[in-house]
Amino acid sequence: MTSADLLLDGFDRIQMLVHDVVDGLTADDLTVRLDDRANTIGWLVWHLTRVQDDHIAGVSGDEQVWTAKGWHDRFGLPFRPGSIGYGHTSAEVAAVRVDPPALLTQYYDAVHEQTVRFVRDLRDDDLARVVDEAWDPPVTLGVRLVSVLSDDLQHAGQAAFIRGVLARR
Repeated sequence: MTSADLLLDGFDRIQMLVHDVVDGLTADDLTVRLDDRANTIGWLVWHLTRVQDDHIAGVSGDEQVWTAKGWHDRFGLPFRPGSIGYGHTSAEVAAVRVDPPALLTQYYDAVHEQTVRFVRDLRDDDLARVVDEAWDPPVTLGVRLVSVLSDDLQHAGQAAFIRGVLARR
């Protein structure tokens, strides 16, 4: 197994989680908040997908799927095209309403496809390439990809938890 194979397995798992969480929910389900400041399933899945889209485009040199493939317009959210949800206020979280819910999984699938195209051809030596010198130490490609996996898995788990609470109500 190569490093690329391992990374692809991780991204495949995120894709499965996104589908498991979203499939069968209504637009209203996606907006349920466990308290008045909690994130929603819709925001969590949108955010994790935006992070992956932004960060993979940033290291691959590709344009983000969000803008290149018209997803920004399809979602119709009140955010600038470059917004990924980082630092969103409670009101901005509440503004994420996705209807139909399948838009979330379709957008994730498009981002996943672009991610797979980039990651599958990586060699182990590629992972040492510095991609962000704004940090100390500078961030390598390997660290950036693991960061995306970690962030996405955490948010997918949070969304799955909320779905579990909804199912028990």
